[in-house]
Amino acid sequence: MRFTILTLFPEMFPAFFAASVLGKAIAKGILAARALDIRAHALGPHRTVDDRPFGGGCGMVMKPEPLAASIRQAREEEPGSLVALLSPQGLTFNQKAARELAREEGLILVCGRYEGVDERVIETCVDLELSVGDFVLTGGEPAAMVVMDAVARLVPGVLGKGGSAEDESFEDGLLEHAHYTRPRDFEGMEAPDVLWDGNHALIARWRREAKLARTFLRRPDLLLDAPLDKADARALVRWRDTLGEILESQAVPLPAAPSCKGPRG
Repeated sequence: MRFTILTLFPEMFPAFFAASVLGKAIAKGILAARALDIRAHALGPHRTVDDRPFGGGCGMVMKPEPLAASIRQAREEEPGSLVALLSPQGLTFNQKAARELAREEGLILVCGRYEGVDERVIETCVDLELSVGDFVLTGGEPAAMVVMDAVARLVPGVLGKGGSAEDESFEDGLLEHAHYTRPRDFEGMEAPDVLWDGNHALIARWRREAKLARTFLRRPDLLLDAPLDKADARALVRWRDTLGEILESQAVPLPAAPSCKGPRG
């Protein structure tokens, strides 16, 4: 997998490329990464890359000439790569999108700046727009790092231990279970006994139910689309029945179900 970052601030990336898992994968030749300066294609003595928006308004807009030239050069050098513009108006970047992008030969990530990018460049030079969340950054560089990190770790060989990417949050539609390591007792808090008895089937079941519970408590919306098996369903039914028993024993009055009937005429 080849990553090309188009940016006005290429100095932000060398340390990112060299660190941790990405750095090791690049050193082994599993990944390739570079940051190209958009300003290298700017015209005039001042290398201007922005201008006032047509129609007035605050802020500046990235000029089309240097940005289009940068993208075209990157496309010529990496003809199989997909061009993605980091933009708050783009498609939401999530784990599903990361898996799809990991299948590409390469990614050209365009970092926007200022109030935005001239729309004509987006229409002619960009394959898709990606957003890492419903918030605005000063530029697309941090978002490009997020996308590269999430995609790169799904490329075969990048993570050392096989399967470590498949058992994480969102890979099966659920949040990840809690993790524990030595010491067994930390400030009076002990790790769950099931993780110490060596029964791998019980450990696997505990972890699965821990994922279900954590997802229900923190992101119940994910359960609507998560692929659940019969054991998962039995656990959910058991919890439902237990909750019903608790409410009944406490004599807690339950609110009436909302009526679907409209006003009578």
